[in-house]
Amino acid sequence: MDKRDYYEVLGVSRTATADELKKAYRKLAVKYHPDRNPDNKEAEEKFKEAAEAYNVLSDPDKRAKYDQYGHNMGPQGFPGGGSGMGGFSAQGMSMDDIFSMFGDIFGGHVNSDFGSATGARRPRQRRGDDLRITLKLTLEDIAKGVNKTLKLKAFQKDSHCNGTGAKDGTAFTVCPTCHGSGSIQRQQQSFFGVQMVHTVCPDCNGEGKIISEKCQYCNGTGVEHAEQTVSFSIPAGVSDGMVYTIKGKGNAPMHGGVNGDLLVVIEEVKHPELLRDGNDVIYNLMLDFPTAALGGSVEVPTITGRARLKIAPGTQPGKILRLRGKGLPSPDSPGTGDELVNVMVYVPEHLNDEEKASLEKLRTSPNVQPTEDVKRSIFSKLRHIFD
Repeated sequence: MDKRDYYEVLGVSRTATADELKKAYRKLAVKYHPDRNPDNKEAEEKFKEAAEAYNVLSDPDKRAKYDQYGHNMGPQGFPGGGSGMGGFSAQGMSMDDIFSMFGDIFGGHVNSDFGSATGARRPRQRRGDDLRITLKLTLEDIAKGVNKTLKLKAFQKDSHCNGTGAKDGTAFTVCPTCHGSGSIQRQQQSFFGVQMVHTVCPDCNGEGKIISEKCQYCNGTGVEHAEQTVSFSIPAGVSDGMVYTIKGKGNAPMHGGVNGDLLVVIEEVKHPELLRDGNDVIYNLMLDFPTAALGGSVEVPTITGRARLKIAPGTQPGKILRLRGKGLPSPDSPGTGDELVNVMVYVPEHLNDEEKASLEKLRTSPNVQPTEDVKRSIFSKLRHIFD
């Protein structure tokens, strides 16, 4: 793929001053810095591309040759043939090269996990694995929120060696590779020639010391699998699948560092009578025909217990009766949902002779037959079932 014009990369005109170049590069370097874009390959490439463009255009001689020959300078001042940058290209650059220049433009004191010319790369802090559990909650629990205290098995810092992995926490010797400094020097070819760069010592991970005798209790790992007691609160109104994070209550890493987190996954236990619909709950009420026709009162379940509900005479199937405030609260906003009672009417399937005779007397009664207005009203209420 063709290389982009350096002025285009930095977003400046071909007459840009040195200050304008520096300002444009600083903006791009901050935006695409690897620390701000971890594991983002595209951002890393843009970071390299901006560094390459600035290194050329900030040097008067190199800029003049670039303005004259572009990227295909070959022997006209930039050894390296097609790339013309002496091996300094977005594809060939190391992060040490970039952070060397990045430190210069920001005052010469930039350190990064990728390294810099002013000091060794700082070792990445170890972090333990997260611990995930499932917490089952009933609608009653969800309605009021819960406080939980659980005993969980997790990897914890070994108390015998204070998480170091060394016997008594003190059995260390000076690292023979870095001689206690935590870093090593090596030569590296960069745009500016051969440079000495500092990197984290691979044998001691930047600590400057290595274990001389392992802890007998953890066998040098620095962790032990033990039971811990964790207390936490779950607010009212949570829903199935929500994940709550308890910081620092996960597994400890080997040889020291920060603990992972405890991830609490909410699992809603199905209620035997109520259905949840957001913050509302639904109850399907089956009425017998006499009560639907004559009216009366019935008892219905709610999240907080039983409640008496008045049934008006002539209540039709499909009618929704609302019990305000008998639903669930929201975990992040005020207000509480309602309980919606969906009325259904039971039609008896088995009748004795006496019951049949009673109904036969009503068959021809005009008040038993639905009018056209009643039919339309009932059908309109039930239409949503088929939508």
